Amino acid sequence: MTSVRIEIVRQIAATLTVAIFFVMLASASHAFTAEAQRQCTGDAFRLCSSEIPDIGRITACMVKNRSSLSSGCRVELDKGLAAAKSHKVAEQ
Repeated sequence: MTSVRIEIVRQIAATLTVAIFFVMLASASHAFTAEAQRQCTGDAFRLCSSEIPDIGRITACMVKNRSSLSSGCRVELDKGLAAAKSHKVAEQ
C-alpha cells in the first residue's frame, strides 16, 4: 500500500473514531447534537489525534485538554458530561 493510501485510510479511521466518540456521548447523555460534532471535531483532531482510534483515550484527552478546547467545544463537552453524570445518578 502506498503512503498516500495509508494516510487516506488513517484519516477515514480518525473521522469514524471521532464520530464514534460523539455517539458514545450521545448514548450516555442523550444530548448529541450536530452542533457538538461541528464544534469539537477540529479540537479532537488537533489535540487528541495521537489517541485515535481508542475512544476511551480520546475522551480522556478531551477532558484533560478542556482548557485548550475552543469555547464552543468546551460548552458542548460540558453539556455532554453533565448529562452523562445526571444519567448515571438517575440509574442508581
